[in-house]
Amino acid sequence: MSTDSEIIRRSLSRPEAFAELFDRHARAVNAFATYRVGAHAAEDVLSETFLVAFRRRGDFDLSKHSASPWLLGIASRLIRRHRAVEARHWRSFAAVVGEDHTSLGGLDDAMRRVDAEREVRALRQKIAALSPKDRETLLLYAWQGLSYEDIAETLSVPVGTVRSRLNRVRTRLDPARKARSFEMQQEGEVRGRV
Repeated sequence: MSTDSEIIRRSLSRPEAFAELFDRHARAVNAFATYRVGAHAAEDVLSETFLVAFRRRGDFDLSKHSASPWLLGIASRLIRRHRAVEARHWRSFAAVVGEDHTSLGGLDDAMRRVDAEREVRALRQKIAALSPKDRETLLLYAWQGLSYEDIAETLSVPVGTVRSRLNRVRTRLDPARKARSFEMQQEGEVRGRV
């Protein structure tokens, strides 16, 4: 199987070879765009991403085996243009989560659904409150499954910045985490002294 860099190298002389790169990565780019700007704008981001990539394929670093971080970086920059659409997407998601649901499965099932909806609503609000850079880093990590190094390459930032952003996100999404960490550290020190 060819690496992405081999496909891009071939596409420089045979442009139709670039279609193989699209087939390989379109699903991941589309999923990332859908999470960021919604399904209605994701197709535009997907097509723009591959159009830009095709036009700039000569700039791709052929020493890299995977084009995924490069493509997601292009998509990420295009998505920044769609911030207004993203804001509408978050508002519509909030409306869907807030809808009333009827219960067919009894009181226990209804209570579990209510609890789950509350948790989703709270988490959605916390994610929406993150800075765009932190939210983007979280989505690349949690929903795209990229490594810290790939996220750094995608966003054109140092790996340390990715680590800092994800640590900040963890703290904001779960403020009790810091307190639990401190308590565990204190317990360890007390046990070490005994």
